[in-house]
Amino acid sequence: MAQVSTQFMAERIVGYLGPRGTHSEEVALCLYRGERGRFIPFASIDAAIRAVETGEVMECLVPVENSLEGSVNITLDTLAHEVNLFITKEMVWPVRHNLLVKAGTKHINVVVSHPQALAQCRYYLARFFPGAELKSVESTAEAAYLVASGAKNHAAVASLRAGEIYGLETVAADIQDNPNNYTRFIVLGRQQAEGRSGRRKTSVVCQINGERPGSLCDILQEFARRNVNLTKIESRPARTGLGVYIFFLDIDGDMEDDNIHAAVSAVKLKSLWFKNLGSYPVYAV
Repeated sequence: MAQVSTQFMAERIVGYLGPRGTHSEEVALCLYRGERGRFIPFASIDAAIRAVETGEVMECLVPVENSLEGSVNITLDTLAHEVNLFITKEMVWPVRHNLLVKAGTKHINVVVSHPQALAQCRYYLARFFPGAELKSVESTAEAAYLVASGAKNHAAVASLRAGEIYGLETVAADIQDNPNNYTRFIVLGRQQAEGRSGRRKTSVVCQINGERPGSLCDILQEFARRNVNLTKIESRPARTGLGVYIFFLDIDGDMEDDNIHAAVSAVKLKSLWFKNLGSYPVYAV
């Protein structure tokens, strides 16, 4: 697990997807070892990221990928197109969802939560609350707050911490459909991460000539011939026309490793557009 000194923590001003009680806050508290640093909640992922760009906070922690639902597109698209930031840390977090209600609730007609949380519990909700309306909000904690505020016959899908913060009762725990539910969170900053200890990853984004057959294969061969492992490849719209894409590449290792530096340099030369998102340490609970 990440080890961060008290002095370092005191200097950090970290944004996260709020309000209090989100999984993002739980990860921030874990990654920075307590609340002695300043943690500032934001109403959306986009707002948290832009707060780093403008200097309102030094770093932000946002979700980027879930093992069941896939990538968080707003994080990827904002990183690629709208800000110039680096990934400085990564943490993989086990996600556990719970059904929470205000004390005295007799019937549940509406279940509210973040869209991914609702999706991750869809079979449970369909089985036990088939007639309930599913309502999306910006975060699981916002759902808990809404229920605590007195929304009649509402239940929230959220964390146990959110239930404790907002004084809710737990109807059912661990209601996620799949036990292998993990979310990958990343920390974003204006400067690249320092140091090379522990496991490291590198992330880049590139656009290649999609009209030339074999262009993606050429890119991938630059890694294969140098024995560089890619942990993820994903395409997203380039926003320059229909059918035009950029590729996110996550690489196992550090940019200062000779084989990775050589492979990335070769890919950059073959790209129409290229962006380095940095090398960073990877932490696990």
